[in-house]
Amino acid sequence: MAFIADTLSRIKPSPTIAVTAKAAELRAAGKDVIGLGAGEPDFDTIDYVKEAGIKAINDGQTKYTAADGTPELKDAIREKFKRENGLDYKRENISVNCGGKHTIYNAFVATLNDGDEVIIPTPYWVSYPDMTLLAGGTPVFIDASLETGFKITADQLEAAITPKTKWVMLNSPSNPSGAAYSYDEMKALTDVILKHPHVWVLADDIYEHIIYDGFKFHTPASVEPKLIDRTLTMNGMAKAYAMTGWRIGYAGGPVELINAMRKVQSQSTSNPCSISQAASIVALTGPQEYLKERAAAFQKRRDMVVAMVNDVPGLSCPTPQGAFYVYPSCAGLIGKTSPDGKLIETDLDVSTYLLESVGVAVVHGEAFGLSPHFRISYATSEDVLIEACGRIKKACAALS
Repeated sequence: MAFIADTLSRIKPSPTIAVTAKAAELRAAGKDVIGLGAGEPDFDTIDYVKEAGIKAINDGQTKYTAADGTPELKDAIREKFKRENGLDYKRENISVNCGGKHTIYNAFVATLNDGDEVIIPTPYWVSYPDMTLLAGGTPVFIDASLETGFKITADQLEAAITPKTKWVMLNSPSNPSGAAYSYDEMKALTDVILKHPHVWVLADDIYEHIIYDGFKFHTPASVEPKLIDRTLTMNGMAKAYAMTGWRIGYAGGPVELINAMRKVQSQSTSNPCSISQAASIVALTGPQEYLKERAAAFQKRRDMVVAMVNDVPGLSCPTPQGAFYVYPSCAGLIGKTSPDGKLIETDLDVSTYLLESVGVAVVHGEAFGLSPHFRISYATSEDVLIEACGRIKKACAALS
């Protein structure tokens, strides 16, 4: 359609949202579908945070705020960065946005010129390349395979950097693989970036608190403090605090970048929801113990799902260190034939077969830039996961 901007032809709709929508559509039509596509905790927002939102409404906190967040929320975020990450930011170093995705989008729109390169390790969260393209940049991919634990090496990063490189995306723990970088692994990457003064780091730390087996989280700017002036450390309320619908993301970074992001936001969304900001202050400054309790519940589900998926012929599932996803290889299913005679040639074929044959919705690996895999979200009840994995095993056993 000639009326639609050419820019939009560079990108595609979010595959993860599409899978969730398809599962909901089939359920509405009376189909028995288990959706394992959503990147959303099944826990509810904790009660005292909900009460803070209600109080904000009753107290009349329903007006515009500063474009990129209230001073009070920025101070709570500063306290969080200092307490948990050892990062000392001033209020002018903080940006508050309408979700973590919005934070990254603002940063890219504010900094990318045509042809600027963004290095993105694969598998990646589905929106990184599209947001890069929408902002006029060029995604440059580094393959991190099952054999490397879905993590890139310093040598790979060094080889990918060019004079056009502007950003390196580092998402740890990762969506979709759950892979997380140890201190030494992160230090090896930051050592490379330190050598290239024109390269900036965008650290997506959204799964910081969902980590397992005693793993210690490390963010790039705390591993290498010399990079703090060219690092945007992004986080948000969605995953750990189960506040996906509240739409609050935030970041700490250099003043010049934060000011540029504020300019973008002031002419697009303007301020994040005032009520959500008030609730987020309470979430960040209140008791934090329940975050570990929820991570322990996720770890129990992880262990169960990894064991069940690895019991399926044709699938191979590594054990993730964080987040609430597994990313099994389905290479052993490629080339097989379904009971109705369809040849399984890709991981999209695998995910389509699982949905159509046994009503389990997963996201195919091509969407994350690394095939043949698919992503399972285990952010749902144990009973549902047991049923879903049983269906997957049944479907795979029926292939010949």
